[in-house]
Amino acid sequence: MKIRLLTCIIFSLAVFFTSCKDSDSFTISGTLANTGKIGKVTLLLADSTGASPIDSVEVSGGKFTFKHKAPYASLYKLRIAGRVFDFVAQNGDDIKFNTDLNDVAHNYEISGSEPSERIKEFNRISNIYGEKNGKLSDEYIAKSEALGHESDSLLKVYMPVFQKNLADYSQEVLKFMDKNKHSLAGFYAATSLDPIKYEQQLVAYSDEIKDDFKDNPDVARFKHQMEIAKPVSVGHKAPEFAIASIDGKEVKLSDYKGKYVMLDFWASWCMPCRKENPNVVKQYAKFRNKGFNILGISLDVEKKAWASAIKSDNLTWAHVSDLQNFEGTTERLYRVQAIPSNFIIDPQGNIAAKNITGADLEAFLNKTFN
Repeated sequence: MKIRLLTCIIFSLAVFFTSCKDSDSFTISGTLANTGKIGKVTLLLADSTGASPIDSVEVSGGKFTFKHKAPYASLYKLRIAGRVFDFVAQNGDDIKFNTDLNDVAHNYEISGSEPSERIKEFNRISNIYGEKNGKLSDEYIAKSEALGHESDSLLKVYMPVFQKNLADYSQEVLKFMDKNKHSLAGFYAATSLDPIKYEQQLVAYSDEIKDDFKDNPDVARFKHQMEIAKPVSVGHKAPEFAIASIDGKEVKLSDYKGKYVMLDFWASWCMPCRKENPNVVKQYAKFRNKGFNILGISLDVEKKAWASAIKSDNLTWAHVSDLQNFEGTTERLYRVQAIPSNFIIDPQGNIAAKNITGADLEAFLNKTFN
Protein backbone atom coordinates (compact mmCIF):
# COMPACT_ATOMS: atom_id res chain seq x y z
CA MET A 1 0.00 0.00 0.00
CA LYS A 2 2.87 2.40 0.87
CA ILE A 3 4.56 1.65 -2.47
CA ARG A 4 1.33 2.42 -4.33
CA LEU A 5 0.87 5.65 -2.38
CA LEU A 6 4.47 6.70 -3.11
CA THR A 7 3.98 5.93 -6.81
CA CYS A 8 0.83 8.06 -6.88
CA ILE A 9 2.65 10.97 -5.20
CA ILE A 10 5.57 10.80 -7.67
CA PHE A 11 3.14 10.62 -10.61
CA SER A 12 1.16 13.60 -9.29
CA LEU A 13 4.34 15.66 -8.84
CA ALA A 14 5.46 14.80 -12.37
CA VAL A 15 2.12 15.92 -13.79
CA PHE A 16 2.27 19.10 -11.69
CA PHE A 17 5.74 20.12 -12.86
CA THR A 18 4.94 19.24 -16.46
CA SER A 19 1.80 21.35 -16.35
CA CYS A 20 3.81 24.25 -14.90
CA LYS A 21 6.01 24.30 -18.01
CA ASP A 22 5.22 27.46 -20.02
CA SER A 23 3.73 26.29 -23.30
CA ASP A 24 3.14 29.85 -24.55
CA SER A 25 6.81 30.84 -24.84
CA PHE A 26 10.35 29.48 -24.82
CA THR A 27 13.21 30.35 -22.51
CA ILE A 28 16.92 30.39 -23.26
CA SER A 29 19.27 30.90 -20.33
CA GLY A 30 22.94 31.57 -20.99
CA THR A 31 26.15 31.40 -18.98
CA LEU A 32 29.19 33.24 -20.35
CA ALA A 33 32.80 32.93 -19.23
CA ASN A 34 35.34 35.74 -19.69
CA THR A 35 32.71 38.35 -20.54
CA GLY A 36 35.10 41.31 -20.35
CA LYS A 37 33.20 44.55 -21.02
CA ILE A 38 30.29 42.91 -22.82
CA GLY A 39 27.03 44.70 -22.04
CA LYS A 40 24.16 43.12 -23.92
CA VAL A 41 23.16 39.95 -25.74
CA THR A 42 20.81 40.28 -28.73
CA LEU A 43 18.20 37.74 -29.80
CA LEU A 44 17.50 37.54 -33.55
CA LEU A 45 14.79 35.73 -35.51
CA ALA A 46 16.07 34.22 -38.77
CA ASP A 47 14.11 33.61 -41.95
CA SER A 48 14.84 33.21 -45.66
CA THR A 49 15.54 36.95 -46.02
CA GLY A 50 18.04 37.22 -43.14
CA ALA A 51 18.00 37.73 -39.37
CA SER A 52 16.24 40.55 -37.51
CA PRO A 53 16.83 41.64 -33.87
CA ILE A 54 13.74 41.03 -31.73
CA ASP A 55 15.06 41.53 -28.18
CA SER A 56 18.17 42.32 -26.14
CA VAL A 57 19.09 41.89 -22.45
CA GLU A 58 21.90 42.96 -20.15
CA VAL A 59 24.49 40.41 -19.04
CA SER A 60 24.70 40.21 -15.27
CA GLY A 61 27.36 38.11 -13.54
CA GLY A 62 28.03 36.32 -16.81
CA LYS A 63 24.39 35.28 -17.15
CA PHE A 64 21.41 36.27 -19.31
CA THR A 65 17.89 35.00 -19.99
CA PHE A 66 15.40 35.51 -22.82
CA LYS A 67 11.75 34.57 -22.65
CA HIS A 68 9.99 34.88 -25.97
CA LYS A 69 6.83 33.70 -27.72
CA ALA A 70 7.38 31.57 -30.82
CA PRO A 71 4.29 31.18 -33.04
CA TYR A 72 6.08 28.25 -34.71
CA ALA A 73 9.37 26.36 -34.38
CA SER A 74 12.03 28.47 -36.06
CA LEU A 75 15.70 29.35 -36.27
CA TYR A 76 16.94 31.99 -33.84
CA LYS A 77 20.38 33.49 -33.26
CA LEU A 78 22.22 34.93 -30.29
CA ARG A 79 24.59 37.80 -31.05
CA ILE A 80 27.23 38.02 -28.34
CA ALA A 81 30.29 40.28 -28.59
CA GLY A 82 30.19 40.18 -32.39
CA ARG A 83 29.73 36.41 -32.54
CA VAL A 84 26.55 34.66 -33.66
CA PHE A 85 25.24 31.34 -32.31
CA ASP A 86 22.31 29.48 -33.91
CA PHE A 87 19.53 27.60 -32.16
CA VAL A 88 16.03 26.32 -32.93
CA ALA A 89 13.22 27.06 -30.49
CA GLN A 90 9.48 26.64 -30.10
CA ASN A 91 7.03 27.40 -27.32
CA GLY A 92 7.62 25.17 -24.30
CA ASP A 93 11.39 24.83 -24.79
CA ASP A 94 13.68 25.51 -21.82
CA ILE A 95 17.11 25.89 -23.43
CA LYS A 96 20.48 26.16 -21.67
CA PHE A 97 23.44 27.78 -23.43
CA ASN A 98 27.04 28.39 -22.38
CA THR A 99 30.26 29.51 -24.02
CA ASP A 100 33.67 30.95 -23.21
CA LEU A 101 34.19 34.25 -25.04
CA ASN A 102 37.96 33.68 -24.98
CA ASP A 103 37.54 30.54 -27.12
CA VAL A 104 38.82 31.50 -30.59
CA ALA A 105 37.01 28.47 -32.08
CA HIS A 106 33.66 29.86 -30.80
CA ASN A 107 32.70 26.51 -29.26
CA TYR A 108 29.51 26.41 -27.22
CA GLU A 109 27.21 23.99 -25.41
CA ILE A 110 23.45 23.91 -25.81
CA SER A 111 20.74 21.63 -24.40
CA GLY A 112 16.96 21.52 -24.11
CA SER A 113 16.34 21.61 -27.86
CA GLU A 114 17.27 18.61 -29.99
CA PRO A 115 17.19 20.56 -33.30
CA SER A 116 19.59 23.10 -31.75
CA GLU A 117 22.07 20.35 -30.95
CA ARG A 118 21.81 19.17 -34.57
CA ILE A 119 22.22 22.72 -35.89
CA LYS A 120 25.46 22.84 -33.92
CA GLU A 121 26.70 19.79 -35.85
CA PHE A 122 25.71 21.40 -39.17
CA ASN A 123 27.57 24.59 -38.21
CA ARG A 124 30.67 22.48 -37.51
CA ILE A 125 30.50 21.09 -41.07
CA SER A 126 29.87 24.54 -42.51
CA ASN A 127 32.80 26.05 -40.59
CA ILE A 128 35.24 23.38 -41.81
CA TYR A 129 34.59 24.15 -45.47
CA GLY A 130 34.22 27.88 -44.84
CA GLU A 131 37.72 27.93 -43.36
CA LYS A 132 39.10 25.89 -46.27
CA ASN A 133 37.77 28.29 -48.89
CA GLY A 134 38.64 31.30 -46.73
CA LYS A 135 42.32 30.23 -46.68
CA LEU A 136 42.17 29.49 -50.40
CA SER A 137 40.78 32.96 -51.11
CA ASP A 138 43.46 34.61 -48.95
CA GLU A 139 46.19 32.71 -50.81
CA TYR A 140 44.81 33.71 -54.20
CA ILE A 141 44.50 37.39 -53.20
CA ALA A 142 48.04 37.44 -51.76
CA LYS A 143 49.55 35.92 -54.91
CA SER A 144 47.52 38.24 -57.16
CA GLU A 145 48.72 41.26 -55.16
CA ALA A 146 52.32 40.03 -55.44
CA LEU A 147 51.89 39.92 -59.23
CA GLY A 148 50.18 43.30 -59.21
CA HIS A 149 47.14 42.04 -61.14
CA GLU A 150 44.64 39.19 -61.38
CA SER A 151 45.98 36.19 -63.23
CA ASP A 152 44.10 33.69 -65.41
CA SER A 153 46.80 31.10 -64.74
CA LEU A 154 46.35 31.55 -60.97
CA LEU A 155 42.59 31.32 -61.38
CA LYS A 156 42.96 28.04 -63.26
CA VAL A 157 44.90 26.65 -60.29
CA TYR A 158 42.64 27.91 -57.51
CA MET A 159 39.15 27.72 -59.05
CA PRO A 160 39.04 23.88 -59.40
CA VAL A 161 40.10 23.50 -55.74
CA PHE A 162 37.47 26.03 -54.66
CA GLN A 163 34.80 24.23 -56.68
CA LYS A 164 35.84 20.84 -55.28
CA ASN A 165 35.52 22.22 -51.74
CA LEU A 166 32.00 23.42 -52.59
CA ALA A 167 31.12 20.03 -54.09
CA ASP A 168 32.50 18.20 -51.02
CA TYR A 169 30.59 20.56 -48.72
CA SER A 170 27.37 19.94 -50.66
CA GLN A 171 27.81 16.17 -50.34
CA GLU A 172 28.22 16.57 -46.56
CA VAL A 173 25.06 18.68 -46.47
CA LEU A 174 23.14 16.01 -48.39
CA LYS A 175 24.30 13.37 -45.88
CA PHE A 176 23.28 15.64 -42.99
CA MET A 177 19.84 16.22 -44.56
CA ASP A 178 19.35 12.47 -44.96
CA LYS A 179 20.18 11.88 -41.28
CA ASN A 180 17.98 14.78 -40.13
CA LYS A 181 15.08 14.68 -42.59
CA HIS A 182 12.37 15.44 -40.07
CA SER A 183 14.31 18.01 -38.03
CA LEU A 184 14.36 21.73 -38.73
CA ALA A 185 18.14 21.40 -38.64
CA GLY A 186 17.91 19.33 -41.83
CA PHE A 187 15.73 21.97 -43.47
CA TYR A 188 18.06 24.85 -42.63
CA ALA A 189 21.00 22.81 -43.95
CA ALA A 190 19.07 22.20 -47.19
CA THR A 191 18.67 25.95 -47.74
CA SER A 192 22.47 26.28 -47.99
CA LEU A 193 22.60 24.16 -51.17
CA ASP A 194 22.73 25.66 -54.65
CA PRO A 195 19.00 25.43 -55.63
CA ILE A 196 19.84 25.09 -59.33
CA LYS A 197 22.57 22.46 -59.12
CA TYR A 198 20.78 20.39 -56.46
CA GLU A 199 17.20 20.93 -57.58
CA GLN A 200 16.52 17.20 -58.04
CA GLN A 201 17.62 16.41 -54.47
CA LEU A 202 15.70 19.37 -53.04
CA VAL A 203 12.50 18.36 -54.86
CA ALA A 204 12.84 14.84 -53.42
CA TYR A 205 13.53 16.26 -49.94
CA SER A 206 10.46 18.51 -50.19
CA ASP A 207 8.31 15.44 -50.93
CA GLU A 208 9.72 13.69 -47.86
CA ILE A 209 8.88 16.57 -45.47
CA LYS A 210 5.49 17.40 -46.99
CA ASP A 211 3.71 16.71 -43.67
CA ASP A 212 6.34 18.41 -41.45
CA PHE A 213 6.65 21.98 -40.10
CA LYS A 214 3.37 23.09 -41.68
CA ASP A 215 3.19 26.26 -39.58
CA ASN A 216 6.68 27.50 -40.49
CA PRO A 217 6.37 30.05 -43.35
CA ASP A 218 9.95 29.47 -44.58
CA VAL A 219 9.27 25.75 -44.96
CA ALA A 220 5.92 26.47 -46.63
CA ARG A 221 7.62 28.76 -49.17
CA PHE A 222 10.28 26.14 -49.87
CA LYS A 223 7.67 23.42 -50.46
CA HIS A 224 5.72 25.73 -52.78
CA GLN A 225 8.86 26.54 -54.81
CA MET A 226 9.71 22.86 -55.13
CA GLU A 227 6.14 22.04 -56.23
CA ILE A 228 6.51 24.61 -59.00
CA ALA A 229 9.94 23.25 -60.01
CA LYS A 230 8.94 19.57 -59.81
CA PRO A 231 7.22 19.15 -63.23
CA VAL A 232 10.38 20.31 -65.04
CA SER A 233 12.97 18.72 -62.74
CA VAL A 234 15.30 15.86 -63.64
CA GLY A 235 13.50 12.53 -64.04
CA HIS A 236 10.18 14.01 -65.12
CA LYS A 237 8.56 13.99 -68.55
CA ALA A 238 9.53 17.05 -70.58
CA PRO A 239 6.44 19.15 -71.44
CA GLU A 240 5.52 19.22 -75.14
CA PHE A 241 5.57 22.58 -76.96
CA ALA A 242 5.32 24.07 -80.42
CA ILE A 243 7.29 27.19 -81.33
CA ALA A 244 8.30 29.11 -84.47
CA SER A 245 11.81 28.70 -85.88
CA ILE A 246 13.87 31.64 -87.11
CA ASP A 247 12.63 30.95 -90.65
CA GLY A 248 8.98 30.79 -89.55
CA LYS A 249 8.46 27.01 -89.48
CA GLU A 250 6.78 25.28 -86.53
CA VAL A 251 9.08 23.15 -84.37
CA LYS A 252 7.79 20.75 -81.71
CA LEU A 253 9.62 18.87 -78.98
CA SER A 254 8.10 15.66 -80.31
CA ASP A 255 10.09 16.22 -83.53
CA TYR A 256 13.06 14.96 -81.49
CA LYS A 257 11.35 11.83 -80.19
CA GLY A 258 13.84 8.96 -79.88
CA LYS A 259 16.82 11.36 -79.79
CA TYR A 260 18.86 13.26 -77.25
CA VAL A 261 18.19 17.00 -77.50
CA MET A 262 19.36 19.90 -75.40
CA LEU A 263 16.90 22.80 -75.08
CA ASP A 264 19.30 25.74 -74.81
CA PHE A 265 17.62 28.90 -73.46
CA TRP A 266 19.76 31.95 -74.26
CA ALA A 267 19.68 35.46 -75.77
CA SER A 268 21.94 37.74 -77.79
CA TRP A 269 21.99 40.28 -74.92
CA CYS A 270 22.97 37.67 -72.28
CA MET A 271 26.75 37.91 -71.76
CA PRO A 272 27.04 34.67 -69.67
CA CYS A 273 25.19 32.90 -72.51
CA ARG A 274 27.57 34.29 -75.12
CA LYS A 275 30.57 33.25 -73.01
CA GLU A 276 29.18 29.71 -72.74
CA ASN A 277 28.42 29.45 -76.47
CA PRO A 278 31.99 28.45 -77.51
CA ASN A 279 31.79 25.50 -75.10
CA VAL A 280 28.40 24.47 -76.51
CA VAL A 281 29.76 24.74 -80.06
CA LYS A 282 32.73 22.55 -79.05
CA GLN A 283 30.51 19.88 -77.48
CA TYR A 284 28.10 19.90 -80.41
CA ALA A 285 30.97 19.31 -82.86
CA LYS A 286 32.26 16.48 -80.67
CA PHE A 287 28.97 14.66 -80.06
CA ARG A 288 26.54 15.53 -82.88
CA ASN A 289 27.49 12.43 -84.89
CA LYS A 290 26.89 10.31 -81.81
CA GLY A 291 23.29 11.50 -81.48
CA PHE A 292 23.47 14.83 -79.62
CA ASN A 293 21.05 17.49 -80.88
CA ILE A 294 20.49 21.08 -79.76
CA LEU A 295 17.45 23.31 -80.05
CA GLY A 296 18.35 26.92 -79.28
CA ILE A 297 15.44 28.81 -77.68
CA SER A 298 16.12 32.54 -77.68
CA LEU A 299 14.67 35.09 -75.25
CA ASP A 300 15.38 37.91 -77.68
CA VAL A 301 12.64 40.34 -78.65
CA GLU A 302 14.34 41.58 -81.83
CA LYS A 303 14.87 39.08 -84.65
CA LYS A 304 17.78 41.04 -86.15
CA ALA A 305 19.90 40.89 -82.96
CA TRP A 306 19.01 37.22 -82.51
CA ALA A 307 20.05 36.29 -86.07
CA SER A 308 23.26 38.31 -85.80
CA ALA A 309 24.31 36.50 -82.59
CA ILE A 310 23.61 33.07 -84.16
CA LYS A 311 25.93 33.92 -87.06
CA SER A 312 28.59 35.59 -84.92
CA ASP A 313 28.81 32.69 -82.44
CA ASN A 314 28.65 30.02 -85.17
CA LEU A 315 25.59 28.27 -83.69
CA THR A 316 24.83 25.77 -86.43
CA TRP A 317 21.89 23.95 -84.82
CA ALA A 318 18.13 24.70 -85.04
CA HIS A 319 16.84 27.96 -83.50
CA VAL A 320 13.39 28.99 -82.29
CA SER A 321 11.85 31.82 -80.29
CA ASP A 322 8.59 33.43 -79.15
CA LEU A 323 10.49 36.78 -79.15
CA GLN A 324 8.90 37.58 -75.80
CA ASN A 325 11.82 37.58 -73.36
CA PHE A 326 10.94 35.59 -70.21
CA GLU A 327 7.22 35.83 -71.00
CA GLY A 328 7.34 33.44 -73.94
CA THR A 329 5.05 30.41 -73.75
CA THR A 330 7.95 27.94 -73.77
CA GLU A 331 9.94 29.91 -71.17
CA ARG A 332 6.94 29.97 -68.83
CA LEU A 333 6.23 26.27 -69.47
CA TYR A 334 9.79 25.35 -68.45
CA ARG A 335 9.88 27.86 -65.53
CA VAL A 336 12.93 29.64 -66.97
CA GLN A 337 13.79 32.49 -64.62
CA ALA A 338 17.45 33.04 -65.54
CA ILE A 339 19.72 32.32 -68.50
CA PRO A 340 21.76 30.51 -69.64
CA SER A 341 19.47 27.62 -68.81
CA ASN A 342 19.25 24.21 -70.46
CA PHE A 343 17.37 20.91 -70.34
CA ILE A 344 18.75 17.71 -71.83
CA ILE A 345 15.90 15.44 -72.93
CA ASP A 346 16.56 11.72 -73.40
CA PRO A 347 15.16 9.56 -76.24
CA GLN A 348 12.17 8.59 -74.05
CA GLY A 349 11.23 12.24 -73.58
CA ASN A 350 12.40 12.52 -69.96
CA ILE A 351 14.56 15.31 -68.53
CA ALA A 352 17.96 13.66 -68.05
CA ALA A 353 19.93 16.73 -66.94
CA LYS A 354 19.31 20.39 -66.30
CA ASN A 355 21.37 23.59 -66.19
CA ILE A 356 24.75 21.99 -66.79
CA THR A 357 27.46 24.08 -68.43
CA GLY A 358 31.22 24.14 -68.92
CA ALA A 359 33.07 21.02 -67.79
CA ASP A 360 29.86 19.55 -66.31
CA LEU A 361 28.22 19.52 -69.75
CA GLU A 362 31.24 17.79 -71.30
CA ALA A 363 31.32 15.22 -68.47
CA PHE A 364 27.61 14.43 -68.94
CA LEU A 365 27.99 14.00 -72.70
CA ASN A 366 31.08 11.82 -72.30
CA LYS A 367 29.22 9.60 -69.85
CA THR A 368 26.14 9.42 -72.09
CA PHE A 369 27.73 8.85 -75.49
CA ASN A 370 31.01 7.11 -74.63
